[in-house]
Amino acid sequence: MTILALVTSRKLRITVLGLNYTPEPSGNAPYTASLAEGLVAAGHTVHVLTGFPHYPEWALKEGYTGWRMTEVINGVTVDRLRHFVPRNPSALSRMHMELSFGFRLVTARWHKPDVVLVVSPALLSCGMAMVRVNMRPNRPAVAIWIQDLYSRGVVETGTGGSLLGRIASSLESKILCSADGVAAIHERFKRHMVSLLGVPSGRVEVIRNWTHLPPTPTSGVEEMRSMLGWGPEDVVVLHAGNMGKKQGLENVVEAARIASERHSSVRFVLMGDGNQRRQLEKLARNISHISFVDPLPGNEFQLALAAADVLLVNELPGVKDMAVPSKLTSYFNAGVPVIAATDEGSVTAFEIENCKGGVRVDAANPAALLEAATALARDPAACAEMAANAMRFRHETLSESAAVAHYDEFITSLATSRGR
Repeated sequence: MTILALVTSRKLRITVLGLNYTPEPSGNAPYTASLAEGLVAAGHTVHVLTGFPHYPEWALKEGYTGWRMTEVINGVTVDRLRHFVPRNPSALSRMHMELSFGFRLVTARWHKPDVVLVVSPALLSCGMAMVRVNMRPNRPAVAIWIQDLYSRGVVETGTGGSLLGRIASSLESKILCSADGVAAIHERFKRHMVSLLGVPSGRVEVIRNWTHLPPTPTSGVEEMRSMLGWGPEDVVVLHAGNMGKKQGLENVVEAARIASERHSSVRFVLMGDGNQRRQLEKLARNISHISFVDPLPGNEFQLALAAADVLLVNELPGVKDMAVPSKLTSYFNAGVPVIAATDEGSVTAFEIENCKGGVRVDAANPAALLEAATALARDPAACAEMAANAMRFRHETLSESAAVAHYDEFITSLATSRGR
C-alpha cells in the first residue's frame, strides 16, 4: 500500500476505534488501514483499537489467538481485542458481536488521544465508545466515520421489521448527534443524516472513499484467466467481494441458470466469501454457467478483476441508501465495464450514472442481467469507452491523497475546536 507524504502544521495523537482492520481484504478494513497509515505519514501518532480478523469468512484468521494482541503495521500501532465471532451471522448474533467488542473498547487503554475517530458500522460498539468519551470532563475531540447507514440497512434489508427500524434510527441519531463531527462517504448519506436523523448540517463532512489499490497490473491477465479456468470464448461476469444478504446473489444464480438453458457464452463467477456462500453454492448445484472462487490476495485479486469481461455489483431489491458498495472503488481501478443490478435511484445507480463506467439493470431481474452482459460482449467499443470513463473517475474523484488530506484537515479542525 502506498504511504502518502502529507504535510500538516499540527501533530496529534489519534486513536481509531473500529471492528475491522487489515488483513481483512474487503469491507471497511482496507479504508481504515489506508487512512491510519496516511495519517502516520502526515506526522501524527496513530493507535488503532480493533477486533481480531474474521471477515468475510466469519472465522478467526489463522495465527490470531489469545485475548489481546498488539502489532505494528506500516507504522501504525494496532491493538487487537478478542470478541465474539458468529459462525452464522444473524441480526441477534451480530448484536452479540458488536456488544462484546464494545465492552472490550470501553475497558481498553486509548493512549490519551487528542482525537478519537470511531468507525461505523459497528454501531452498537460506537455507541458504547461514545458513552465512555462523553463521561470525561476534558474529553478529546471525537468524530464518527460512517461507512454504512446502520438504520437504513435494517429498513432496506427487512431485518426485524418496522419497529426495529425505528429503534435503530433513534439510536443512530443519538450517537451521531453526540459527536463533534461526522464524516460521510457520500452526499446522499449526509442528506439522510441531516433530514431524517437530525444531525446538524455543519457537523457533517462529505469525504469520499478512495481507490486503495495500486494501478492494475498490465501483464499476466491471460495467465490468470487460464488459471481460473476461463476460456477465451467465455464472457466472464465477475462479482468480487462479500456474499451477504444485501447482495441478493440468488439473482446471479438464476441468471446463470438462464444462461445455461440458452447455451450462452456468458459465465458468472462469484469470488469471495460471506455468510450466504454455502447457501448460494447449494442453489447453484448442477448449473454449468456459474462458479465460485475463494478470496485472492492483492496482486492476484487485481489480476482477476482485470481478467474478467464485466464486473458486477448486485443488490437486493429495496437497497437504496444504506451503503456505497466498497467494491466499486476497486472495480473502477480495473479498466473493465461494470453492470449494476440495483434499484433505480439507489446510491449505486447514481455512482454508475455519474461515472459512466457501466450500465444499470433492475435488481432481481436475472434475464435483464444476462441480456446486459450479452449486449456488452457484442459491443467492444462501448466496453472500452466505459472502462476509460471508470478509470478517469477513479483518478479525478477517488484519489487517495486528496481523501487522506481532507481527513487530516477535518480531524485537525475538530482537535482545535476542543482546545487540543
